Amino acid sequence: MKKAHGKLIFGTFLKDRGLRFTKERSVILQKTLSCSGHFDPESLYLQIREAGLKASRASVYRTLSILCECGLIERVKKTERGTIYENMFGHEHHDHMLCIQCGNLIEFYSEELERLQEALCKKQGFQGTGHNLEIRGYCRKCRKKKR
Repeated sequence: MKKAHGKLIFGTFLKDRGLRFTKERSVILQKTLSCSGHFDPESLYLQIREAGLKASRASVYRTLSILCECGLIERVKKTERGTIYENMFGHEHHDHMLCIQCGNLIEFYSEELERLQEALCKKQGFQGTGHNLEIRGYCRKCRKKKR
């Protein structure tokens, strides 16, 4: 059911922009919606190939950009190796803490931060539609190593 709803959302999004819902895009959408946690385009491409499905590397990258525009996935961070994505369809909003030493990514949610952001938007007469919060620093393990 969830994947069917995601397919409907994506299909409508593509149609509204005059784009076709190709077999490759369908495969990429299917694999993306089955991802739990964070993923990168290259690992997604390899999963598609290992499953015996067909999609070019270029199609994976282009489709991920479209899926971000559509709101089904989010860019979480850029690394020296590329962009890390996350499946957002059917998942609650959350933010991230990124360890700049080991790359560990910690997900968190703070009602207090959400209220503060809403109040700041209201004060500025701004209508927010979404945000990405990433706090960079050192995780517990890396802080212990530094001592």
